[in-house]
Amino acid sequence: MANKYGKKAQETVHEVMDKFKKGELKSGGSGKKVTDRKQAVAIGLSEAREKGAKVPEPPKKK
Repeated sequence: MANKYGKKAQETVHEVMDKFKKGELKSGGSGKKVTDRKQAVAIGLSEAREKGAKVPEPPKKK
């Protein structure tokens, strides 16, 4: 069974979570500090996608 996320994606999410824990992570739209852990992970996955890492597409909204 293949990994869902590539190593580069894991590293990117890890870096973003470090920023989140230090209180330095800001959202892209409003620029406010991120306070939700799930939002921090979503930002990390989004950044990994932009870098071309192996990350599945986000779920489509109905």
